[in-house]
Amino acid sequence: MTLEFAGKAVLVTGAAKGIGKAVADAFEAAGAAVVGVDREMAGGTGPTVLPYVADVSKPAECAAAVAAGVAAFGRLDVLVNCAGIQRYGDVVSTSEEIWDEVIGVNLSSMFYMAKHAVPHIRAAGGGAIVNMASVQAFVAQRGVAAYAASKGGIIALTTAMAIDHAPEIRVNAVCPGSVDTPMLRAAAALFTDESGDPSSTVESWGKMHPLGRVAQPREVADAVLYLAGPRSSFISGVALRVDGALLSVLGGT
Repeated sequence: MTLEFAGKAVLVTGAAKGIGKAVADAFEAAGAAVVGVDREMAGGTGPTVLPYVADVSKPAECAAAVAAGVAAFGRLDVLVNCAGIQRYGDVVSTSEEIWDEVIGVNLSSMFYMAKHAVPHIRAAGGGAIVNMASVQAFVAQRGVAAYAASKGGIIALTTAMAIDHAPEIRVNAVCPGSVDTPMLRAAAALFTDESGDPSSTVESWGKMHPLGRVAQPREVADAVLYLAGPRSSFISGVALRVDGALLSVLGGT
């Protein structure tokens, strides 16, 4: 791998596991200084990694995370919003507390992080923001009202930010299909009876994708690095589908 992001500083939310961890690891391997933000963030792997514990649904903690990263590395070039949770329920069965939790972590956090990151990215001479959405911004299943609403909101927020902060900052979203993460495995366990193996459920979900499998986190991370780097210098306001052609089958736009 080339050190495409040498001399750059990147902040990644949701960096403790799943897609967020794969993104943080990929940026570190590409030469970036990385601020990894998560409620359960462990120690970093070297002098170019700053682990920062924060609840990104809380505005003050987002502001503090950005400030800590800038203090550590002297700049901020890229923000990647990966933090996300999944809760199940329709609008009747979803409590107000669960609704607020999902919207807070999945959507409001992106507003809070960007609010404080944008001035620093501008001061660094411009850069990129990548927001983690989902194919469920375009299609849905039963019982995911809060999650689907949050992911649809991410697409709208990304579009607005791409207009507002051009030309200094490019803003894009990534929309994965099923990805083999702890969150997906936890969901599979909910849909697998006690006599079954959640891995078989994950495998069956993978077969819904024309490529015949679920994605690995690094495959999504590769898309994030592309959108954050110079090879996508004329791409902004895009919702990039990393879904193994799932939406092509389901009819999502």
